[in-house]
Parts: sequence; structure tokens; C-alpha cells
Amino acid sequence: MRLGLVGSPGYPELAVIVSRVRVMADELGIQLYGDDVIQDVAGPDSSDLKDHLADLDAMLTLGGDGTLLRGARTAGPHGVPVLGCNLGKLGFLTAGPVDRLEEMMRLLHAGDCVEEERLTLEVEAAGSSWYAINDAVVHKSGAARLLRVRVWVDDDAVGQYSADGIIVSTATGSTAYSLSAGGPVLVPSLDALVAVPICPHTLAIRPLVVGADSTISIEILSGMKGTLVTIDGEARGELTAGDRVTIRRSPHPLRLLRLPGDNFFSVLRRKLRWGDVRPDEE
Repeated sequence: MRLGLVGSPGYPELAVIVSRVRVMADELGIQLYGDDVIQDVAGPDSSDLKDHLADLDAMLTLGGDGTLLRGARTAGPHGVPVLGCNLGKLGFLTAGPVDRLEEMMRLLHAGDCVEEERLTLEVEAAGSSWYAINDAVVHKSGAARLLRVRVWVDDDAVGQYSADGIIVSTATGSTAYSLSAGGPVLVPSLDALVAVPICPHTLAIRPLVVGADSTISIEILSGMKGTLVTIDGEARGELTAGDRVTIRRSPHPLRLLRLPGDNFFSVLRRKLRWGDVRPDEE
């Protein structure tokens, strides 16, 4: 098995965790390929992930959701399945905590992880394109001023929005920024996109759910500087009046792995405290 490793640079015990991964890899006969973060802690004899992306059987991320998203944006276009080991606090998308690392690697090697196909986004703006797992956000940077945009679904004009910004999210991203902005929770298997305004300047503009085969376009009407497009929480490009951001289903879905026995609702209860009964009281 050829396994890619992506690590979080902010985790102080990463070197210890990578040592545990290497011990398990030797035991199971797994060849490891690390990103720049992993190579910094694993030493000069480690193999470079960038040179072997097309050959990987799976990718293991060591960190939180941000690390998983970074790894997934690398693995997704190559059809490589991704398993996340959580070293942080929430880790909603990760499959299990670090104290189950060895168990996770055994399940992965045996082919016993459960694979879910997750819809992803292709985002185009200002001559550039990006691949997104969670969301694309058009928003202002710096000054607290309203952003004015016009939103289209396919060839139909939805209307003009005056807001702090707008989030276009996948079902996977519906439990992230979209949820904080008042958007609905979408079950990951749902083939849909959701457009969520951020602090709209009218009660008439609410979150809008459309089919996943729709194309959402956002035309920038404001003339002020500092309008950005952000992909999965990372700023990618600056926009000006007249620019249009186009968001559609990517042809490369994410193959996300989870552990047997887990499902979306058990994770929702455990990590977002969903419902009246705490998970340890069930």
C-alpha cells in the first residue's frame, strides 16, 4: 500500500505521531509519502508526496479539519481516498482521534474503512480556478461595509444581495461557516448546493438550496477595493466591480473515509452536541 501523509505544522507533538505512523507502516508493509510538513519532522530520507500523488492508494491527514481539507484538495482531483486522524479539538470531518491511530491504520490497510463520495466545487473568478471541499465565500476584507452582488442560478437572476458576503457551500461544508451564518444542515449524501448570505441588510434574503447540477454565479456590483474570494477558509483572489465568480459541481468528487460504526448523525451528536441527549447518555 502507498500512503500519503499530510500534517499540521501547528501541532507540537507531530514528530511523535509521525514516528508512530512509521512503526505501523513498517509492520503493515506500507510505503509512506509525506508533504513538506511531514518531511520537516521525518527527516531527509522520507519520500516526497508531490512526486507520487497519482500512485497513492490513500491519504492520511494528521491534524484537524483544516489539515484534512488541505490534504483533500490535493488528493481529490486524483481520486485518492482520504482518512483524517484528529489531533485538534473538533475535527468534524476527521474519522477518529489520535489515540486510535494504530487501529485506523490497520482498518485502512485491511480495506475496512467506509468510503463516502462527497460533492466538491469548481470555482472560477478573475481568470483563475480552484477546487473546494467545503465552500467558496465572496466577502469584504478590512472595512465593515456592505458588499453588493447580483446572484444567478444558471441563466436565472435570483436578485441583488446587500450583505457582508455570501457563502456557497456543499453538503459537506454545511456544518462549517455556512452553519455559523444561519444556513441549514445538509446530509452529506444530498446532491445540493446552498447559498447563504452573511448578515444580509434585509430580512427578505434567506439561505437558498439548489440542485448540485446548477451553476451559481455571483456578480460583484460594489466598486470598493478589498473584495475577496475565499476557498475553504483560505483567501485566493481579489475581485473588483464587474467580476463574476462562477461556482459549479467539480467533476472530481472527494472520496472521504470513515471508521465502521460511525455515521453522519452520530458525529453530529458527538461533536456538535446535536439533540437533547448527550452522546454519553444514550
